[in-house]
Amino acid sequence: MNNIPNGSPHDPISKTRKIAEIVAVFITGAGKFVFMDWLGWKLPFILTAMVGWIGYVVLRARRKKGLLQHWGFRKDNFWRVLQLILPFALTAIISFFAIGFYQNTIQLTWHIIPVLVLYPLWGTIQQFLVIGLVAGNLQDLQGEKKNTFIIIFITALLFGALHYPNHWLIIATFLLALFYGYIYLKARNVYVLGLLHGWLGALFFYTVVGRDPFAEVFARFIN
Repeated sequence: MNNIPNGSPHDPISKTRKIAEIVAVFITGAGKFVFMDWLGWKLPFILTAMVGWIGYVVLRARRKKGLLQHWGFRKDNFWRVLQLILPFALTAIISFFAIGFYQNTIQLTWHIIPVLVLYPLWGTIQQFLVIGLVAGNLQDLQGEKKNTFIIIFITALLFGALHYPNHWLIIATFLLALFYGYIYLKARNVYVLGLLHGWLGALFFYTVVGRDPFAEVFARFIN
């Protein structure tokens, strides 16, 4: 467990900063709709968001000892959290192929290989933002009066809404965030969530959704 009560001498983040981080996540989410969905600047937005948030993590970690572990950037509980998530992940993968076979939307190409390699990094950033900063900060802000169900539900609604308008992505990410939120609030580990988010997300695109995210992001640069 890694829950540090807000306001305690061991809490590395002030209440004001936690609220500001949640607002910043919503602003980033709004940017997704503007730059990725409306303007079609998928790669520039993803790179900018990644560089900006990675820079924030590095800067804050240098100033606040113990912050990385508090956020879930830790290896001590990696295998324990992985064991908790593996049954869910295996069930999800079987469901993806079953739905994809039924819909005739399975489109596995060599493009999935770079996506499986690259997507976990972007997945880790997404999990840090939505699950770590939103769910984690809401948990800290509520202190002893926290309502875990409400926190998880709000986080799942946000994560699902960020994937509008694709109904499959909305449903899948909402369910994923429900489970991930529960796991994260019990034992914070962003690495496991991000890794499996990337792999599950890649398979989901090429089976259920029937889209090629590699081509959508990089086609204009390699053709």
